[in-house]
Amino acid sequence: MAILNILHFPDPLLRNQARPVKKVDDSLRELLDDMLETMYQAPGIGLAAIQVNDLRRVVVIDISDEHDQPICLINPEILQKEGEEKMDEGCLSVPGIYEKVTRAKHILVRALNREGDTIEMEADGLLAVCIQHEIDHLDGKLFIDYLSNLKHQRIRKKLEKESRQKQSDPETVKRAI
Repeated sequence: MAILNILHFPDPLLRNQARPVKKVDDSLRELLDDMLETMYQAPGIGLAAIQVNDLRRVVVIDISDEHDQPICLINPEILQKEGEEKMDEGCLSVPGIYEKVTRAKHILVRALNREGDTIEMEADGLLAVCIQHEIDHLDGKLFIDYLSNLKHQRIRKKLEKESRQKQSDPETVKRAI
C-alpha cells in the first residue's frame, strides 16, 4: 500500500468529473487500499479518487472512531434524499477550513462494493453527509461551493497565501530535493 498525494484547493484538477468504473479488478482494489491508507494517515473520514488525481468514480469512507469500518463505494449514486441537516464540514483538499453546509438528512445510495457486487445502503447523520460530500468531489464540486462568494474568495486567498509561503520556505525546498 502507498500514501497518495492529496490535491489541495484551488488546484483545478479537483474540478474534474470522475468517470464510471467499467471493471472491478485487483488494480482498482489496490487504489481503494491506497486511498484508505491515505485517508487514515491524513487523518480524515472520507476520500474521493479525484482528490488523489485519479479519475475513477470511487470513494472510501470510515466514520468509526477505531478506523475499522471502511466503506468502499464504486460508481455511487444517490437514489433518494429526505430531510435537511446543517453540519460543520471540512475537507482534506481544503485543509483547516470548517463551515456549516446544508445537506439531505437521510439518503439511499446504490454502488458497487470492492468485490463488484451492487449494493444499496441507507445512511443518515454524519455518514449521509460524508457520502454526499464525497460524491460531490466525483462531480467536481467542493463543500466550499455551498458557501457565499465572499467566503469562497476568502478561503481561496488564504490557501493560496499558505501555498506560496510553503513554496518559499527554504526548509520545504530542502525536503523536496
